[in-house]
Amino acid sequence: MQFNIKKIITLCLSFLLMTSVYAYAIEEITIEKDSLLTLNDCIKIALENSPVIKRYKYNYGVSKSNVGLAKSAYFPTIGVSTGYTFSDTSSSGRYGSMTNNRNTYNVEASLNQLIWNFGKTNANIRMQKFNLITALFNFDDGVLDTIYEVKTNYFGVLAAKASVDINKANVQINERNYQRTKAYYDEGIRSKIDLVNAEVNLSDSKVTLVDAEKAYKNAMVTLNNSMYIAFTPDYEITPTENFNLSTYMIDLEELDQKNDLDNLPADVSDATLTSTVEKTDILTDYKFEEFPYTFEKAVELAYENRPDIKAYEATLKAMEENLLYIKREYYPEISANAGYGYRNSYSTNSFNVGVTLSSSLNILGKKYEIDSGKLQVQLAQNEIDLLKQNVYFEVQNAYVNMIELERQIPLLAVKVRQTLENFELADGRYAVGLGDFIELQDAKVQYNNAQHTYVQTVYNYNVARAALEKAMALPQEVTIAIEDVN
Repeated sequence: MQFNIKKIITLCLSFLLMTSVYAYAIEEITIEKDSLLTLNDCIKIALENSPVIKRYKYNYGVSKSNVGLAKSAYFPTIGVSTGYTFSDTSSSGRYGSMTNNRNTYNVEASLNQLIWNFGKTNANIRMQKFNLITALFNFDDGVLDTIYEVKTNYFGVLAAKASVDINKANVQINERNYQRTKAYYDEGIRSKIDLVNAEVNLSDSKVTLVDAEKAYKNAMVTLNNSMYIAFTPDYEITPTENFNLSTYMIDLEELDQKNDLDNLPADVSDATLTSTVEKTDILTDYKFEEFPYTFEKAVELAYENRPDIKAYEATLKAMEENLLYIKREYYPEISANAGYGYRNSYSTNSFNVGVTLSSSLNILGKKYEIDSGKLQVQLAQNEIDLLKQNVYFEVQNAYVNMIELERQIPLLAVKVRQTLENFELADGRYAVGLGDFIELQDAKVQYNNAQHTYVQTVYNYNVARAALEKAMALPQEVTIAIEDVN
């Protein structure tokens, strides 16, 4: 396999250029009580705190060290040794016994330098460089995963907050109906069963509100978890352009006051068929941008941008270099060596210089190593093919979901307005005695369900769009480079 060093340089530069265009230093964000955070603020916090991203950073550092370790084979190996020897020799003979004591010491130094091993070291260096590139793309893939998780949980908080506001308005509606029905009952206009139903509906709406508030708190906990923060004071988040639902806020403390339940509501005397009812106005100023890419273009961009595909391709190159390294182990190594030694015995000094041609090889073992290396290359190529198929279906699924939800949103917006109008009509009919309580409750339930369905669809749309952007690995407004990770 002919290797072109320009490919590595071009790949590294293109990746670094890509991260430098879309990344910038993340300033530390301090969350104080009643802070107002944007989606970008939350993403910045997550990227700064994520231990997963730091793990990719450390893996990159390990790969970088492995490159240096591979290059070190071209550096000389220096050896130094010294020793001391004491010997005591005694002997006996015809002339008596003899004792001989000797103290000797020596100092030796050696220098070994690899001259050429027929490209084995070069192949190992290139393999480690490709592993380093893989680590870079794995880091980028981890950044995309972190951003997607924060976006999903951020939208979950917005949806939970909208649900709380809808349920708050529902409590107010049921409070108003109870007051009105109580007044009608006292006047003998409505039956006891209408009053009991109004009480039950009011109680149920308050229980539902408690559940919605619990869901909102849990959504905030999930968002905090995705940002890796704990012991955080209460804060608020701002709507996004694609999730900007205006809500009608009410004061629940005022609803607990029952002092005027025996008095007729102010609007009973002049109630009409289109009497005004409390509502959330979740449709106010809502808009979203259409997705700018076709499905075919989305798949094309995914193949071009996905860091996991690039990581697998770099791994394939590393496996090819590993196979080349194994094959070249058939060749011997040529090295030069030099040494110096000194012994105090007879004050001897020695100096030597030489060139060595050496080879040590288990032929059968090497055959199986080569077979394994070839299979590793084929396995890496198969993983790339499998990943590309999975990416295609991932983009397709996300794209279809997003487009369908995009089409549903305006239809559901119309349904919210229609159910509101129907509720207003039913409310007006009930106020003047033309409609019954069941008709009124059915209209109210339809209106609340339409609002919740609308909010859930907006949430699903934003999550589907974020999933599609992640599947395509589109450049993010906020990201981080590996050099910025502490």
